[in-house]
Amino acid sequence: MAKVLVPLAQGCEELEAVTIIDLLRRAGIDVITASLDEQPVTCSRGTVIIADKTLDDIMNDQFDLMVLPGGLPGADNLNHDPRIHQLIKRLSGEDKYIAAICAAPKVLLTNGVLNGKKATAYPGALDALDTSAIQLEDKPIEKDGKVITSRGPGTAMDFALTLIETLLGKEARDAVEKPLQRP
Repeated sequence: MAKVLVPLAQGCEELEAVTIIDLLRRAGIDVITASLDEQPVTCSRGTVIIADKTLDDIMNDQFDLMVLPGGLPGADNLNHDPRIHQLIKRLSGEDKYIAAICAAPKVLLTNGVLNGKKATAYPGALDALDTSAIQLEDKPIEKDGKVITSRGPGTAMDFALTLIETLLGKEARDAVEKPLQRP
């Protein structure tokens, strides 16, 4: 069974986080949510989420994919946490998938995992950073090797379905998508 880590930082975008968690779990993927500290996570619109574990609890666990939800200040809180960067480096070195949506691709850019890759992000989210080492695309979702990025809350469902397809194949994606009754 595929195992996915979704770190939850204070101020994360709840629509993205919950959509990712929900759809991956519908696909039968073992999703572990981990907060940066012991506190319940208050998301950018005030929704409160209680993570399964803390980041310290899972630092040595194995994952097939780590997905960073965006939102502000959530993405900045992820970016300022050295443990997140440590996990990105470890998973990247193990040739595992790393994904980020909305403002969270800034964490991957800061970490260097996007160097030489195509990526997308929320418009303006990367403006304060040097993007010369990446090819920034104006697409809802960009997959380049083991790195998958997406634009924002409106792309969260397609992003989560892409993650399912990446880990489990098109048949699993279709099985999750059909009952959602999307147009």
